[in-house]
Amino acid sequence: MPSPASERLLPRPARILLADDHALVRRGVRLILDLEPDLEVVAEAGDGGAAVELARDPALALDLAILDIAMPRLTGLQAARELPALRPGLRMLMLTMHDNEQYLFQALKAGAGGYVLKSVADRDLVAACRAVMRDEPFLYPGAVTSLIRNYLDRARAGEETHDRLLTPREEEVLKLVAEGHSSKEIAELLYISVKTVQRHRANLLQKLGMRDRLELTRYAIRAGLVEP
Repeated sequence: MPSPASERLLPRPARILLADDHALVRRGVRLILDLEPDLEVVAEAGDGGAAVELARDPALALDLAILDIAMPRLTGLQAARELPALRPGLRMLMLTMHDNEQYLFQALKAGAGGYVLKSVADRDLVAACRAVMRDEPFLYPGAVTSLIRNYLDRARAGEETHDRLLTPREEEVLKLVAEGHSSKEIAELLYISVKTVQRHRANLLQKLGMRDRLELTRYAIRAGLVEP
């Protein structure tokens, strides 16, 4: 039986922020993680914006954020770009249904240390959390070689990646446009004027060489900002 002194030396569990817009998914993930003595879900969010707001709370201690990629308001990718400024040293792990190289490399560029598919979360998630907490990358098995090869092929061909085309604010406006929000609704959500929203929309159409909301929506789907 361990002594009181040895119990005090045991490391505390990694404190996890879990963000997914499906309550059933959050419940299932939490059940997996709460069975492990070294992992503890301490906060949940239903979208990327809520995850960022939770990270602003200095009273909430966090070590790891597990983020779904496709969520309302802010995607997991967008949240991942904001979280390091709010929480230096916070590890991030993407949990997604998308077996997609574009999403993977956007996640890595955003600072995520791992990428796990929901279809095998019961097998890989705990190992991924532990790897990321050790500052080791974790990518789902079987995908690494082909993804890196495809990425390098694109880089050699000089292809421009989507995430360099738009500013963060333009990306936010694009996502909300694609989700069907009006200019007035976007202005309220982002705390900017309707004229500013309209200017961003005009800039998006010009930058991307597109004509209307439908084309912007298709682009947003391809860029991983919204689900098809």
